[in-house]
Amino acid sequence: MNVRDRVARLRKAYAPHEHRPLGGYLAAMGTYAGVAAALGIAAKTTGRRVPERPTTADVVLLSIATHKLSRLLSKDAVTSPLRAPFTRYDRPIGSGEVMEQVRDQGSSTRHAVGELLSCPFCLAVWVATGLAGGLVLAPRLTRLVATAFTAVAASDFLQMGYAIVQQAAEKPRAEPEVGS
Repeated sequence: MNVRDRVARLRKAYAPHEHRPLGGYLAAMGTYAGVAAALGIAAKTTGRRVPERPTTADVVLLSIATHKLSRLLSKDAVTSPLRAPFTRYDRPIGSGEVMEQVRDQGSSTRHAVGELLSCPFCLAVWVATGLAGGLVLAPRLTRLVATAFTAVAASDFLQMGYAIVQQAAEKPRAEPEVGS
């Protein structure tokens, strides 16, 4: 039995009733490993020292920036042209975000990239790795960019809170009963 047959049997055994793009997932994992290795090599060749322990402030800053940037890249209507080759528009889901479906036609790599680009949880790993690498290679610029995305995330929550308060203020209030 050749390798191709073994892979086909493994794919069928893994998900007998559903197509899962295992080859695409392998390609995505390989690409991620390559990016992580490139960041490590860049740090070493430029003489940048990796911090022994990131500061709590940097962890909080990068966490919030990772949340916002991964959400922006994976769900924002304006960034849909980046996802369009891999996804298909489904419907709006509020606050300027859209729901998209992964394109099943084409290669398993296209499918895997579509899943990655339309899932903020999946994309967050890549974004956090990029920001962490940036913290080593260009810490001042990375902190500035992360600060901007953190401010946008805070603004989003303030905008949503404002909208909730505004809706509550506009609701008709029940008239008090006479004699109460």
